[in-house]
Amino acid sequence: MAARAATPLFRMSFPPRKLLLAHHGTAGGRRAESLALHLAVPGETQVIHLYVVPDFWAGMQGDDWLNNSWTRDAFGRHVENELERDARQQMAEVAEACNARGVSYESVLRFGDAAECVIALAQEREADLVVIGPPRPRGVQGLRSRMSVEKLVRGLGVPLVVASGQ
Repeated sequence: MAARAATPLFRMSFPPRKLLLAHHGTAGGRRAESLALHLAVPGETQVIHLYVVPDFWAGMQGDDWLNNSWTRDAFGRHVENELERDARQQMAEVAEACNARGVSYESVLRFGDAAECVIALAQEREADLVVIGPPRPRGVQGLRSRMSVEKLVRGLGVPLVVASGQ
């Protein structure tokens, strides 16, 4: 019997042609940004910055004081505008860092489940590598925006690097 060549479980080019950076302005996200910029090679790597607004924001309109549709809709528009403004600011900062290093940059803003958005965008853009920050330590203040790393690992078809450090 002839030996069969092993089929790789994933493809990885290095330096990565398309590096998907999931980053939404947290301390862990900034560590992921730093690592992504370290791995990106000017002229060869495109950083695709995914900013996910978690889907739990959609439920913010259920408060009792939002007792009519006009108030509820106005509040919803206000929240969405504030979230989008913050996202655009974060994306501009990452774009500036990429431009300073001569690295190609694209930003994508999505609303929904973070892991599902990362998986979908990695497939859509045919990413070679995904970089995320570490989970926020318990007890540290912040939004309830934890990503399901298990869901991400199970659904992602490309290598994943989790930035670590302080």
